[in-house]
Amino acid sequence: MRALLTSAGIRNATVHAALVELLGKPVAESNALFIPTAIYPFPGGPGMAYRAVSGQGPSPLCGLGWKSLGILELTALASIEEDAWVPAVRDADALLVWGGDPLFLAQWMRRSGLTALLPTLRPEAVYVGVSAGSIAAASTFVETYREPPRGTDGPLKSEDIVFGTPEGDVDRLLVTGEGAGLVDFAVIPHLENPNHPDASLANAEKWAARIPAPTYAIDDESAVRVVDGTVRVVSEGQWRLFQPPTGGPTPSV
Repeated sequence: MRALLTSAGIRNATVHAALVELLGKPVAESNALFIPTAIYPFPGGPGMAYRAVSGQGPSPLCGLGWKSLGILELTALASIEEDAWVPAVRDADALLVWGGDPLFLAQWMRRSGLTALLPTLRPEAVYVGVSAGSIAAASTFVETYREPPRGTDGPLKSEDIVFGTPEGDVDRLLVTGEGAGLVDFAVIPHLENPNHPDASLANAEKWAARIPAPTYAIDDESAVRVVDGTVRVVSEGQWRLFQPPTGGPTPSV
């Protein structure tokens, strides 16, 4: 399976061209499934999910002119037969995995069976991540929270809360989680975005030091493209690659 991991969706011509290249055909000839699951832990999540599906959200994804667009709600999948939803996933040209809470998303990717299904999908199918959707594609990721997350079923432990980072007068906790393992690197989105003040370059470097894999910090005009294990950053903005002590892949740009 191919991947296009974005910070804020398909925001510019360079990232859009990368999406079309990965699809191997125009968006207008491609079928997509949209996964809104990660947004629900946030206040106003249902409304934000609707705006994203209807193309009114701030991160362009559903409104790109897909040939067909369906909704895949991961929290429902564990309660229905696989024959009702797995064929639709296998037939999709793209899985559009929305932003929100990456721990919540990763949990439901496992519970629903999607994590186990991803490696069996067609090689030309494309996983398109936005923010949390990109974060959760990694084997190991980090995210900040105002308080320890509750209700996760993964390997999260209290000792995984490694330090607090200041956001104004509020300390945020950096938490380590287990993702889908679709890619062998991690993503930190929203680099230097004023609406995400904890995602500074200095903090990204600290967070990356906690991840045993290469880590790409990308801004909202950038994405990480993966085809057959080859990693390349496509960008009209700024990004940084942080290597773990043992090294890792180097991007070609």
